[in-house]
Amino acid sequence: MTTTSLNGLTSAEAARRLRDIGPNELPQNHGRGLLQITLETMREPMFLLLLGAAILYMVLGDLGEGLFLLAGALAAIGLVIFQEARSERALAALRELAQPHVRVIRDGADIRIPARELVPDDLLLIGEGERVPADGLLISGDVLSVDESTLTGESAPVSKCIATEADAFSADTGPGAASSPHLFSGTLSVRGQGVICVSRTGPKSALGQIGASLAQIGQEPTPLQQSAGRLVTLLGLLALAFCGIIALAYGLLREDWIGGTLAGITVAIALIPEEFPMVLAVFFALGAWRLASHRVLVRRSAVIEALGGATVLCVDKTGTLTENRMRVARLWTEAEDFAIHDDALPTGISREVLEFAALASAPRPVDPMDKAIRVLLPLEQQAAPTTTQIERTWPLRPEMMAVVQVWRSGGDTRIAGAKGAPEAIFKLCRLPQEQVSQLTEVLRALAEDGLRVLGVASCRLDAPFPETPENAPFEFRGFIGFRDPLRVDAPAAIQEARAAGIKVIMITGDHPATALAIARSAGIDVSAGVVLGADVARQTQIELQSSLRNARVFARVAPEQKLTIVQSLKANDEVVAMTGDGVNDAPALEAAHIGIAMGKRGTDVAREAADLVLLDDSFASIVGGVRMGRRIFTNLRRALTYITAIHVSIAGLALLPILFGMPPMLFPMHVVLLELAIDPICALVFEGEPSERAAMRRPPRPPKETLFGPRQLVKAFAQGVGVLVGVFGLYAFLLQHAPEPVARGGAFITLVLANLVLALADAMSTDGSLLAPHRRVFWSIAGALVVLLTAIFAIPALASIFRVAAPSVPIIIASMVVATVSGVWLRVAESARTTRRNSGASGADAAAGTRHHPSS
Repeated sequence: MTTTSLNGLTSAEAARRLRDIGPNELPQNHGRGLLQITLETMREPMFLLLLGAAILYMVLGDLGEGLFLLAGALAAIGLVIFQEARSERALAALRELAQPHVRVIRDGADIRIPARELVPDDLLLIGEGERVPADGLLISGDVLSVDESTLTGESAPVSKCIATEADAFSADTGPGAASSPHLFSGTLSVRGQGVICVSRTGPKSALGQIGASLAQIGQEPTPLQQSAGRLVTLLGLLALAFCGIIALAYGLLREDWIGGTLAGITVAIALIPEEFPMVLAVFFALGAWRLASHRVLVRRSAVIEALGGATVLCVDKTGTLTENRMRVARLWTEAEDFAIHDDALPTGISREVLEFAALASAPRPVDPMDKAIRVLLPLEQQAAPTTTQIERTWPLRPEMMAVVQVWRSGGDTRIAGAKGAPEAIFKLCRLPQEQVSQLTEVLRALAEDGLRVLGVASCRLDAPFPETPENAPFEFRGFIGFRDPLRVDAPAAIQEARAAGIKVIMITGDHPATALAIARSAGIDVSAGVVLGADVARQTQIELQSSLRNARVFARVAPEQKLTIVQSLKANDEVVAMTGDGVNDAPALEAAHIGIAMGKRGTDVAREAADLVLLDDSFASIVGGVRMGRRIFTNLRRALTYITAIHVSIAGLALLPILFGMPPMLFPMHVVLLELAIDPICALVFEGEPSERAAMRRPPRPPKETLFGPRQLVKAFAQGVGVLVGVFGLYAFLLQHAPEPVARGGAFITLVLANLVLALADAMSTDGSLLAPHRRVFWSIAGALVVLLTAIFAIPALASIFRVAAPSVPIIIASMVVATVSGVWLRVAESARTTRRNSGASGADAAAGTRHHPSS
């Protein structure tokens, strides 16, 4: 291992090593390739039927018809492959966004880089809750406590001490060795922070040597995709059964077994809603991409369905509602109360408070409060002292919410600094109750000013430091008040969430007065006061459930108490979205319906347990994600309803002429063309529809409401039957007054136009604009289909394949009228019913007003 200066590698040297050694990553499954997508698509029953029909037509029927069917089948398969590949590209881009980042020292500066760009001899900064991304030696910082269970299977963390000169040149010690300075890729730092000199990366690391097979784990389909797959399989079996029944009946009744076989295949093709799984994949992939544009990274696509139905948003204060841009605003000591201004920096006793707080801070601070403390010190004191070294660190613990750090300065002299929750500092200094009462009043005044307050204490010993800080003679020094500005967009986002019927609950570890001040300024309901973490721990499940019906502000909450809050909210039948950033937040994130991790300050463990990752840690992004989730849910429901309606009409038009002894209206080539029209409309028109104007002004949908239930099925059946009755009625009428090819041509035009009118009517439920910019895709597809229909009738070869003849102008006008009526009748009926209901409500309100005001 090469000795590296404290400035780390230069950027040029790091780039050279990256080229020579390669990226710090294991062999990965980079998603489905084009060949895999093609093979998966070819196994779908719809396309097998299409190919089978094409082969039968080429063998038993007309060669031209068979070739057209083959071209149509290949076009349909190609369209699905294109959309699946498009989804894979979107997911690949999201995987790129999800690449972990690490903090390193290069060119003497702390920078953040993708973990894959780590090289040997990089100086890596590691903190509590972060995974070690490469093998290396601990050369500075705390004594780390590291969970190596991913390598050893042992759940108990092991300690990692700072490496000596001998360690740097010795052979690496294996995982599980206590007090070893060696750290290994994939392990987890559960306590402390330090600097690691990277030794091995990528496949050469301990994890790379034994765990490359992990990359072969594939992504399981979501429950919604599984249920859709089962539905398609069931309908496929039913379609095959119908195919056999119709072929048998046709052959027995008409003695035309070939025609019966082809008629059965036509009905089978029409029955299978092959678009279901494709539309789900497209909506989820593109929905995740749209959420990413709102700075919300989706780790599990199934959560998109739940996101729009969230009833409770549990958020942290720091960094989510506030900017997490701490600055010291006040320094309070018993001698003076010093307010920080740009032109008034602390001196004397006030600066001593900062200096002792700096002793309890990380040498290379990452925490915003540690940075705010050091930035106010003289330049020579902002870096870690070179004449002293950290001897021991006690990080935050549930029993002692303060950080204590001991420095050794020559001989047996030890200087300790402590900072943390004022109550913990009072206890550490063993202050008398009278003094605690006086300081509590000061603390309350600072907190009511919206400041986050830390207590500071110090200790100087000329002897070995005690085993526990509670046994050391600490002296209380004063308070540091930090101000974290509220995010500019937070109040408006909270107002939008509350207008949408979503309860916003703020959970913080801050002082209750500080929590109330921030919540009040952010617009959170504070009428029920504040609930303390101690209350959460003391209350029974029933009592906490009762508190959560009204309480919106929780303070002094330990991370593990978030899990209790989540479980109680779920017991109240709430759909819970929970934010978190720490290691201890992972159980709560996992338990919540929607776990949301912080992208900037969140730990790797929190991000792995979460469903969503906020790339900017902003509450406004959460509300934007809810708005997007509602939009995706609504549009996906419309698309599936439309698909079902189309299949009702197509299957009916393929079946009814056979039952009534009429010439077939639809042949497989007609169904193929209709399927080619359905896919782009569903995937592009409905997916691109904007949110409804009232989407965020109505309460969340009931938790048990399904995406596609009986109500949608009834609506789809009604729409499909409307189109079926209109088209079949016109076809039967035309057969009485025109040749069969003309009747089939007029009915086919009516069916295509009715499908387009139905799609536009369903899409226009968001607004009444026919020419909205987001509908350009629809009009482009509609125009292309009109051109295609014209070509079918104008080109004799195509007209012969489709067995149609050009209808007269009166028939075309009749087709347009029937298509419009059959496509919009239900939409018009719904609008009329809504108008009558609103009129009735207005009349009732007017009557009530007259009763209350007789003089009017």
